[in-house]
Amino acid sequence: MEESARGNRFIAYITANKWMAFAIAFILLLRFSFIGVMGAMPQDAYYYFYGQHFALSYFDHPPAIAWILRAFTDLFGRHVFVIKLADTLVTIGTLLAFYRLSRCFLSLPRAWNGLLLLSATLMVTILSLVSTPDVPLLFFWSLSLIAIYRAVFEERKGYWIWAGIAMGLAFDSKYTAIFLPAGAVLYLLLSQQHRRYLWSPWFFTSILFFCITILPVVIWNVDNNFASFRFQSSERVGGVEFHPLDFFGVLGHQAAILLPVLLVVLFYYCYKLVRKYKWHITRIPAPQLFLLCFFLPVFAIFLLISPIYWVKINWMMPAYITGIIWISTWITFKYVRWQWICSLVVHLALAVEIIFYPVPIHSDDTMIGWGGLGAGVKSLAAEYPDDFIFSADDYKTSAMLNLYLGHMVYSRNIIGENALQFDFIGTDMNALKGRNALFINSLTDLNDAVDELAFIKKLSPFFSSVKQLPPIVVTQHGRVVRKFLVFRCMDYHPPLSKD
Repeated sequence: MEESARGNRFIAYITANKWMAFAIAFILLLRFSFIGVMGAMPQDAYYYFYGQHFALSYFDHPPAIAWILRAFTDLFGRHVFVIKLADTLVTIGTLLAFYRLSRCFLSLPRAWNGLLLLSATLMVTILSLVSTPDVPLLFFWSLSLIAIYRAVFEERKGYWIWAGIAMGLAFDSKYTAIFLPAGAVLYLLLSQQHRRYLWSPWFFTSILFFCITILPVVIWNVDNNFASFRFQSSERVGGVEFHPLDFFGVLGHQAAILLPVLLVVLFYYCYKLVRKYKWHITRIPAPQLFLLCFFLPVFAIFLLISPIYWVKINWMMPAYITGIIWISTWITFKYVRWQWICSLVVHLALAVEIIFYPVPIHSDDTMIGWGGLGAGVKSLAAEYPDDFIFSADDYKTSAMLNLYLGHMVYSRNIIGENALQFDFIGTDMNALKGRNALFINSLTDLNDAVDELAFIKKLSPFFSSVKQLPPIVVTQHGRVVRKFLVFRCMDYHPPLSKD
């Protein structure tokens, strides 16, 4: 009763704080409104494409996001808002699981602080509006930690099985989930109080259920010469170079997704941790040590490798689940309020950018213009009904056209280049031999078509002739926002087989 009363007082305090209440209401409204307003991102289309070619796993990533999108679009139809609704509902599940996890460590008001800190982040907005493997990863990551906590701290043996299943589902979402069993082992090694579990049959049972749950990913890799495992490990190491300034770039984009208030507070409490305990790790209280074992390794490893390998904006996201709970042990509501004020400013700027597009994005990683491309290519397909359609960027244009057109649009494997998941859907190039094609080339810079036109030379060995057609020009608010070059390619000659 006393704790419930404190919780009610805390909610009443938020409601009385007009700035805070307005910021929360505005950002929640923004997120829900953009489910229907915001256009598709290339990632939405690519993982939708995964799901339409159902498999045990996929080249770039494990299958969870594809299976989720397939389920939602089969139930509710092939619509962009359905894809974003799936992301939003799974992310709401993550927030609920985060709150449940935080209550294992924090009082009710402190748990609310943690939930408010996380909810204010741009990270949650991204997860709720853009389909990536991180969407299910963070959900199953949070469930895994709840199960591990119940098994270890409450000695509820059955939760070892649930922990194994949840960790396996996290791995079926993204390979970063390997840090979950690694974090569990690290904690048990460091904790004198709970080290005995390392040799318990229940811990090995958990690992067994983890291995069973990840079988779809393992079987797919065995059947495909370990293509995905190699792509995410040894082939990525080939990009190692020394760029010390990239460290600050990583700090910058982490400040963007967490917001500067939260990132600074995380670093401040890490500094206090080192100052207080130095190398005496075993003196850290068990609950704190548990949280740190799933936060610091992920956070520190990616920070340390950032000068030699570009760390993507989403790689550290799982670390923040326990990182935020850990700092919520001490952080006061004053910092929560500043986090939401900062969040309000960032989300206002985001809303202006999405609605009015004042700052052009010189990249295909945008929601701008793709719907116009889809409409333009539909008209072309009606004019040239026997032509197949392809593009040759990494995946973005082909995936977007697959989503908007509802039929197969090919990728750069048409011209003998590696095409990520497009290489693993059983395309028979010889079945296209002799046909004409429409080639769509996205311009990331409206004023520079030189490099894109030069790329057309790569088409020549595979077609008898290539003729440029009028580009597809997409306008918004009376100005040109995207341009797509169009070429008609005659008499296709497939590349020689790589076998």
